[in-house]
Amino acid sequence: MADPIALPPTGPGAPTPPIEIRGGAAGASAHLGEMVPVPDPVIDRLRKTGAGVSTDHAVRAEASRDWWPGAMIWATEGEVPGLAGVVVSPTDAEQVAAVLRLCNAARVPVTAAGGRSGVCGASVPAFGGVVLDTTALAGVVSIDEESMILDVAPGTFGDHLEAELRAKGLTVGHWPQSVALSTVGGWVACRGAGQLSNKYGKIEDMVVGLDVVLADGSAITTGGGPRSAVGPDLTQVFVGSEGTLGIITGVRLRLHPAPQAQRHAAYGFDSFAAANEACRRIVQRGLPPAVLRVYDAIEADRSYQTGDRAVLLVMDEGDPIVVDAAMAITEEVCAGAEALDVDLVDRWLAHRNEVSALEALIAKGYVVDTMEISAPWSRLEDIYTATTGALRAVPGTLAASAHQSHAYSDGACLYFTFAAKVDEDGEGTAARDRTYAQLWDVGQRAVLAAGGTLSHHHGVGLNRSRFTAEALGASHAVLQSVKDALDPNGILNPGKLGLRSPFGEVAYP
Repeated sequence: MADPIALPPTGPGAPTPPIEIRGGAAGASAHLGEMVPVPDPVIDRLRKTGAGVSTDHAVRAEASRDWWPGAMIWATEGEVPGLAGVVVSPTDAEQVAAVLRLCNAARVPVTAAGGRSGVCGASVPAFGGVVLDTTALAGVVSIDEESMILDVAPGTFGDHLEAELRAKGLTVGHWPQSVALSTVGGWVACRGAGQLSNKYGKIEDMVVGLDVVLADGSAITTGGGPRSAVGPDLTQVFVGSEGTLGIITGVRLRLHPAPQAQRHAAYGFDSFAAANEACRRIVQRGLPPAVLRVYDAIEADRSYQTGDRAVLLVMDEGDPIVVDAAMAITEEVCAGAEALDVDLVDRWLAHRNEVSALEALIAKGYVVDTMEISAPWSRLEDIYTATTGALRAVPGTLAASAHQSHAYSDGACLYFTFAAKVDEDGEGTAARDRTYAQLWDVGQRAVLAAGGTLSHHHGVGLNRSRFTAEALGASHAVLQSVKDALDPNGILNPGKLGLRSPFGEVAYP
């Protein structure tokens, strides 16, 4: 089955270059409507905190958007999702605390933003106010090589961190596709996953503890000793909270020795289900390779020209003895499959971060996005069938496909890609907005109805906020209670996670 348009090669965690704002950032307006202003006296007091402060319109516009494909449509009309009244750039935790105390007293919304590589609008200031740029909070604080624990500032970019660690023979093992665009704090805040999560885990498995500043400016430290049993793990309250419960100012992560060996393999299967079954059997043997990527026939042929075959790509790294054992298990499980050229893995490694075609398609009027979810192995095939079918049924849809990119003993991540072309009929972007929202509505609800989760690693942001209560059920009220306790004035990243906002409802979709 061939796609009618040339979609980009499929990859995990697909941040895409933001489309240039039509007319330039200096003239950009807020798509979501009227924003909460930041009074001049508050701006004056923000400057006195010592943090960098900018009210320049172009700076505010650029800081007010992330890499959400839905909002790229608005950029073609000279709009950003929301528009901050001021951008504040603190250089230490004390300045973060001072900023939050001021904004909490003045009831001004604060949205934290790091590398802004998120693809769901998590760092979009839905009601304006202050964008708190955390990228000046950067650098390695300390490395405990005996305990293999890293203390790092949240604004540190992933590629810079990994380069510094590799020079010392170490690695975090967290390698998202956005590694050069994303920050450590962003990984934690959105519960991200790297391409090697089968071996190293997701970010929540790597976090030892956090420093967090709460809405009232008070600071706390979570975590501590290994496997501590002093009540609930408060670290995990903030992991995935997307800046709605506090601002992360320090992160402790587990480290690993830099890998000494790497091996590759590739296999062809008659069906997506058969390839996933092999993947399940490998993982449940207890020693999964770092990468097990399963492509349906559409995506495999799009990226690797493999015809009607589903494809499994395998890559492992680490201690040579462990790598040999993991690959021996893989070879045994895949003995009945077609052995493919291992150069396919090299091609993936060489091109896994190339997603510029997505920007080009949006600029040409297409509706394009990705949707990743997780599910138990027992539900995976039903979710794949139901969701691709629901997406293809939306008028204008040209392609709907999936791959499986992260596997665990109990389940895996399915990563859907979809594209559509609609007749705007004089409506401009409104027609594309409707189709975009419809694709997400039918796709996400097909996943939930078939037993999947809302997200695996992209998080919720603004795009998925409307589904959060449905996905969490009665436990969403507990999340709201935590929000009310930690941020009673609702200033932290309002409009996200389906939580109540004192600033009104978000006018999307």
